[in-house]
Amino acid sequence: MKGGIKGLKVSQVSLIFIGLLCATLIALASTKPTFLASLIPSQSQVLQLYRGSRQTPKQDNSSSLQTGAQQVRSPSPSQIGSGDDANATTTADRDTNISNELSGGTNKSKQAKNVLIVESPAERSHLKKNCNYAKGRWVFDDSRPLYSGSGCVQWLSPMWACRRTQRTDFQYERLRWQPKDCEMEAFSRSKFLQRMQDKTLAFVGDSLGREQFQSLMCMVTGGEESPEVLNVGYEYGLVKARGAKRPDGWAYRFPNTNTTILYYWSATLSDLEPLNVSDPATDVAMHLDRPPSFLRRFIDRFDVLVLNTGHHWNKGKLESNRWVVHVGGVPDAEGKITIEAAKNIAVRSVIGWVNSQLPSFPGHKAFLRTLSPRHFFNGDWNTGGTCDNTVPLTYGSEVVRDGSSDPVLAEAVRGTNVTLLDITAMSQLRDEGHISRYRVRGVSEMQDCLHWCLPGIPDTWNEILSAQI
Repeated sequence: MKGGIKGLKVSQVSLIFIGLLCATLIALASTKPTFLASLIPSQSQVLQLYRGSRQTPKQDNSSSLQTGAQQVRSPSPSQIGSGDDANATTTADRDTNISNELSGGTNKSKQAKNVLIVESPAERSHLKKNCNYAKGRWVFDDSRPLYSGSGCVQWLSPMWACRRTQRTDFQYERLRWQPKDCEMEAFSRSKFLQRMQDKTLAFVGDSLGREQFQSLMCMVTGGEESPEVLNVGYEYGLVKARGAKRPDGWAYRFPNTNTTILYYWSATLSDLEPLNVSDPATDVAMHLDRPPSFLRRFIDRFDVLVLNTGHHWNKGKLESNRWVVHVGGVPDAEGKITIEAAKNIAVRSVIGWVNSQLPSFPGHKAFLRTLSPRHFFNGDWNTGGTCDNTVPLTYGSEVVRDGSSDPVLAEAVRGTNVTLLDITAMSQLRDEGHISRYRVRGVSEMQDCLHWCLPGIPDTWNEILSAQI
């Protein structure tokens, strides 16, 4: 017949071909998962490739972390490193004639500073989401430290550069903090400056805040001489006054990215007002309910603000500085306000004020760093207290608690847009990282178990800060 094959019409032949095609497709569909599985990498393989691309240094997770060793109970900032009156009672702060001697040490900063993590904004957001940076453990990392303590002479005070002292053990430099429930990106100086382009980061606090400031300057410069960095302290009134030992702070700008990093000394985060400006020995009103005038004047310029206070809230400090507690412009003449209560008033006041200012400056961020722990054993700073241990992680390597070890400051930021930079518990595990007895010239009978060696623990504080910017 016309149009047929062996008696079949064209329409019938077409239907047969369509049927065969459908059957073929169904057969392929049933075998596709198995077939494709051999060609597509598994999720674990993808993750392994991603982690490998970060060039994560080899970690020592062995039992050596839990050692059983016995515990023995406007010049640059580095040029004015001694005599820090934020902790004037320690010997380290009295070393006013420290030399610029250099001792050993290998600059490993070049190994890590150029390692970049390529990530999309969505990936970065995932890394930060719900991350409790305070919970985790210390691990050994051969790529540490992030800079050379003997090389970062431009920014690092000699009294805190333990590579330049008589100390000979430096295991404390090799530890890195690993948060438990999230991935913390490796610090990259170029990435940090890129994020902070046309921005200002301000540290406002005591001498531990100054250590964090110097640590960040060393991290961002890789511990190398950086003559291109500009001293812009004059823009903030941070110049040495006549008769003063040092300015009230320092400010430096990286011209390539217009990034400014500064520090201002305010040990109590309260406004200090001399009662008689013509008398050098006058008492000073410490207004607990008024933020420092420096903060009130410049907060609009601070894209990132890091506050800290803690070790000046004791009778000795208040008396030696002639600070008189004031609330509502009135002195606490009868001493009804305890020192602990005064601290709480000051912290809540400054946090409340900063929180009220943040809506006026979209994109600005504020942090309150928790207390940096002391490690005086068998006494205090003036009664023979020591911190002679040189073995890292003698008391453990891990923080497992969920809440902060500084509940007062944690409560102060609750319900605000100020972020808690919680470093207390992780730092508590690192008693071997303090200055101890070591000085550039010999050793001292009076030990500094408050300040930290740099490179050291404050570098980790800055890594956590950078991860949240």
